[in-house]
Amino acid sequence: MTSKPNRDVIVLSPGDVTLATWRHILRDAPQVSLVAGTHERVAVCHQAILDLIATDRPIYAVNTGFGKLANIRIAPDQLEELQRNLILSHAAGTGELLGDDIVRLVMVMKVTALARGFSGVRWELIENLLVLANAGVYPCIPAKGSVGASGDLAPLSHMAAVLLGLGEVRIEGRIRSGAEGLAHCGLQPMAFGPKEGVALINGTQVSTALALYGLLKAEDVLRAALVTGALSVEAARGNDLPFDARIQAVRGHRGQIDVAAVYRALLADSPIREANRATLKVQDPYCLRCQPQVMGACLDNLRYCGRVLSTEANAVSDNPLVVPEDGEVLSGGNFHAEPVAFAADIIALSLCEIGSLCERRQALLVDASLSRLPAFLIEGSGLNSGFMMAQVTAAALVSENKMMAYPASVDSIPTSANQEDHVSMACHGAYRLAQMADNAATVVALEWLMAAQGTDFHRPLVPSPQLAKAMHRLRVEVPFTDRDRFIATDIAAAKRLLLDGQLNDLVPTALVAETIL
Repeated sequence: MTSKPNRDVIVLSPGDVTLATWRHILRDAPQVSLVAGTHERVAVCHQAILDLIATDRPIYAVNTGFGKLANIRIAPDQLEELQRNLILSHAAGTGELLGDDIVRLVMVMKVTALARGFSGVRWELIENLLVLANAGVYPCIPAKGSVGASGDLAPLSHMAAVLLGLGEVRIEGRIRSGAEGLAHCGLQPMAFGPKEGVALINGTQVSTALALYGLLKAEDVLRAALVTGALSVEAARGNDLPFDARIQAVRGHRGQIDVAAVYRALLADSPIREANRATLKVQDPYCLRCQPQVMGACLDNLRYCGRVLSTEANAVSDNPLVVPEDGEVLSGGNFHAEPVAFAADIIALSLCEIGSLCERRQALLVDASLSRLPAFLIEGSGLNSGFMMAQVTAAALVSENKMMAYPASVDSIPTSANQEDHVSMACHGAYRLAQMADNAATVVALEWLMAAQGTDFHRPLVPSPQLAKAMHRLRVEVPFTDRDRFIATDIAAAKRLLLDGQLNDLVPTALVAETIL
């Protein structure tokens, strides 16, 4: 996805950026500046690293080699070359390029991490990176090559290379050289000082940006699925008793309680239900009846992941860390992205379950013996196949998501001659989320089509006032299906409407307040 920055300006306080702000940066490309006083903290930390170098003590990645080569001392006149060589050798990424929105988020996360004043870099480096981001000059970062420890080394090296005048950038969708990208902003190639190269590439910003992108998409899918799930209850003349607040209260899970309240609001005052009250089933199939339990658990998962990723997005995750107050350099492992890997896996599982439950409702609706609707939601079935194959498409996408949901965090391959002997695999665990969310969004769009079709069979009775809005917004572009037509056009239209947020206002914003907004 390519994007052009806008003129809105936001001021960030490093270490205290909200998820709502990260979302704004990702989706709206505002201009970014840093709160007053940031420069001073960075300058103090940079002077501390210079003072420590003057003592001639060994400092990892400053005057030593990297990884397994940490026991090799580097001469003072080679420190600049050391940092440059690090970027040249570590820019080993491969695969398709990350979208501009993701790269922008990576750049701003790196800026705020360095600006917290524990990395020892010059203010000029932070400033140049921010100038590039604000100008819409985005480094070309291949998606693959990180194992999630020691940070996202390969992809971040492609970002860092641009500051050296190397690599490539994308400006308004056109790929140009890194040197051209700098010139576009009136910048000159830098020579990295002590620790600056390793500070740029040691960190979890790529994994975190990808996971946050997946979280935002999963939140959108969940909100839409609540609406389409309620509409399926209307189409199937389902019982609304399972959404009773007393059922949720005695179990006590916050997500379940909150989701059930949304269903009650969506289903309230339904003429279809009131007209069929005497013939409602005592117990509907689980895909209708257990929506609060399943979707509530997914909401709880996303809320948890929101808290984890909020912490990580504000974290200092390079190594070593400089503590200027104590005059110390601390070697640790904040670059290990295990929290992000776990969060990515949990988001993946949630996307799987949202789609799985959604597809089961579609299977119910097309089955005349369960839905009490025309077979495959079409009159004249036999001559017409209706939504037969649409449900098969949903099944295929759900199955693909199941395959993709295998936990990345349980895998580890030792690297760097066994010095880095346990890694998180967070980066590709997070990278898959975009595809999984797209699959799930398509499944939800398919339910929207089928649930609307089923609900229309109850005319002249109409659904609840809230769900009538969902019906109207779809029917503006996708009419009732009275005979077979080229269904791919309908699917594409429904998905586009869904991704445009046409169902979002039917679910209270407060539902995801802990997660995103």
